[in-house]
Amino acid sequence: MVSSAIELSAKRRQLAPATAKVDFSLIFRKYGAPRKEALPYDYILPAEPELVRVARAVINGNPLEAEDAVKIALGKFDPLTVISEGLTKGMNVVSRMWDDGVYFLPEVVNSADAMQAGVKICEEKMGRAAERKGRIIAHVAEGDIHDIGKNIVVALLRANGFEVIDLGRDVPVRTVVETAKRERPIAIMGTALMTTTMTAFPRLAGELKREGLEILLACGGGAVNQEFVETFEGSAFGDKAADAVKIAELALQGLSWREIRGRVHK
Repeated sequence: MVSSAIELSAKRRQLAPATAKVDFSLIFRKYGAPRKEALPYDYILPAEPELVRVARAVINGNPLEAEDAVKIALGKFDPLTVISEGLTKGMNVVSRMWDDGVYFLPEVVNSADAMQAGVKICEEKMGRAAERKGRIIAHVAEGDIHDIGKNIVVALLRANGFEVIDLGRDVPVRTVVETAKRERPIAIMGTALMTTTMTAFPRLAGELKREGLEILLACGGGAVNQEFVETFEGSAFGDKAADAVKIAELALQGLSWREIRGRVHK
């Protein structure tokens, strides 16, 4: 078992030939979770070998590999192309693997780190920061210390080009409101695992309204359901972590919370 893990680690450190295909079987699996066979995702990958190498580094969750692959790709493509056609395509595969139950939190976080490492190299080449789609505030509800869901949401949002202000866990309602007043995000993402803490969300929505802040509050987590979220205005419910990206894209388009509910609620 240990030797297999060592061999896997060694393989991930190697920069595979540009013509090689991604081996989706070389992944970690959540202990005790139902095992699913890796599904084919090659159709998502770019056609150019240099960009495939970049995407593979993101899928493998290897920041050093991503940096090396990006430097090679920049010899042929401009930084924005490397970001959109290499790094982002790799993260699109990771998102699909998450949805399909193939990847779990460690893999998603590692892949997000690899993508950010690659983006940094591209930004240095451009001499400026890459343009972000929009600003999002993420937090775990006041009194709640369970942040796994929030961490996944943050990783997926950043990987999809959003700037995320991560306030962490057990965040007081007032802290979220003051941050929103200062940062003016397009949306606020909140998670709660306990029924005793999800009550912070209607209080937060009320505070935002009193402050005159028309900012969508997207709620999710183990304790939260659509029926609860629909009891207070200014909010939308995300059933899965990947829904955060969809909701953020809709908020970026300028849709109201009612319109977003109409798109994402069942």
